Amino acid sequence: MAATHPAHSALLDRWNELLGRARGGTNPTDEPDGGEGHEPAAYGERLLSAWAEPQRRYHTTDHLIAVLDRVDELAEYAADADAVRLAAWFHDAVYLPDRSENEERSARLAERALTEAGVPSRTVAEVARLVRLTATHDPARGDRDGEVLCDADLAVLAGGPQEYARYAAAVREEYAFVPDDLFRQGRSDVLRQLLGLPRLFRTTAGHDRWEAKARRNLSTELELLG
Repeated sequence: MAATHPAHSALLDRWNELLGRARGGTNPTDEPDGGEGHEPAAYGERLLSAWAEPQRRYHTTDHLIAVLDRVDELAEYAADADAVRLAAWFHDAVYLPDRSENEERSARLAERALTEAGVPSRTVAEVARLVRLTATHDPARGDRDGEVLCDADLAVLAGGPQEYARYAAAVREEYAFVPDDLFRQGRSDVLRQLLGLPRLFRTTAGHDRWEAKARRNLSTELELLG
């Protein structure tokens, strides 16, 4: 059994408060009318178990915490900050490095779980849309919620040299089954796709804080990959 993350209890509290707000202020331990026997608060435990799966090296509970914290920093830019927070919880809930449909499967999990938990359908649809958006990190202009989630998810790219090196190494560990030459090719394609975006960060604060650092880091990694 995987060790419990030090922030496990705090994260569960964070989840329960968020879910309560998303359900319109109801107690997240109450069963919604018409439910199927699922305790809504239990989804927090299930999600944290998913984020702690052994195949993960970068897409871990620490990444979840980082994205949630960055969403909080950028919340003023969102149209529905709690929908973005819910999307952060689900955006990598399904993560298998050898699969290409992780975002879609994570979105479907969000649709199923949040509906069972009694979250209004409009919010469920927005959360699922946002989760799917993390496949490209390219929100449409004016998509305020998409901009906040994508900025929060990409903020790791703007870390200091050692932090970025740890991030890049963790990504490589997740793809340990891929031969070096194929990994270099695939990773280089990802880096070029990101560098090709007109802006990596769409919110004003995200762009001002992280754009220049992230582009330097991406360019440096691309050079090192050859």
